[in-house]
Amino acid sequence: MKILVCISKTPDTTAKIAFIEGNTKLDESGIQWIINPYDEWYALVRAIELKEKDPATLIHLVTVGGVDTEPIIRKALALGGDEAIRIDSTSHDSFTIANQIAAVAKEGAYDLILTGKETIDYNSACIGSMLSALLDLPFISLADHLELNEKVATVKREIESGEETCEANLPLIVSCQKGMAEQRIPNMRGIMAARTKPLKVVAPVASAATTSISAFDLPPAKSGVKLIDPEQMDELVKLLKEEAKVI
Repeated sequence: MKILVCISKTPDTTAKIAFIEGNTKLDESGIQWIINPYDEWYALVRAIELKEKDPATLIHLVTVGGVDTEPIIRKALALGGDEAIRIDSTSHDSFTIANQIAAVAKEGAYDLILTGKETIDYNSACIGSMLSALLDLPFISLADHLELNEKVATVKREIESGEETCEANLPLIVSCQKGMAEQRIPNMRGIMAARTKPLKVVAPVASAATTSISAFDLPPAKSGVKLIDPEQMDELVKLLKEEAKVI
C-alpha cells in the first residue's frame, strides 16, 4: 500500500494579516507558518493510523513550494511520513498546484491520495477534485471516516439529511475533515528520525495559471458594542430593526 498525503503551508491562525505591494501580496514578516490543519490533523494522521494497522504501508508527503516549506514538511515527516517530495514552485494558482501534484502521483502509482478538505489561507477546496480529473480517479470529498479492506475503501461523510456511506475501489482520492482522526504531536524520536528521512526536490512541470490575484481586502473592522439598559426595550427593538436589521 502506497499513500500520498498532500501537505500545504499556511499562516498560523493567530497571525496578524497585512498586505503589501498595493494589497497584492501577503506581508510575511513575523508570520508563524504551520501545516494546514486539515492536511495534518486529518489526512496525515489517518494515513499514519492505516500504516499502524499495516506496517508495510508507505506514506509519501508532497508539497508545492519553495525552500521555506521544508520545516513544515519535516514536521510532517516527524509525525510519521516515510518520504517527502517538494515540488519547487511558488504558484498560488490551484490548477497549477494540482498539475504539479498530479505529475508526482502518476510517477508514484499511489493506491490512496489524501488531502485536507480545504486550506485555511485561501479556503481552497478544489485540489482533490482537480486531481481526480487530471488522474482520472474517483474522488470522495469531506470524508470523516475511512476504512480499507484490501483494495476496497469504505468512506463515510456527513450530509444534510444524515450520513452517507460510500465504497470505492483503489486507487482513490479522499479529502478529509474533522472526525477522520485526532491531532497528534511529534515525539522526540520522530523529530530526530525526520532529519534523515528522504526529502526529494523536483522541478515543476509546465502549467499555465488559470487565476491571478488582483488585490486582497481585509474584512471591515468590527463596530463597537452598544449597551442598552434592560428597562429600555423600545430602544433595543429600534436598534435591532434599524442598525442590526434582524427584525
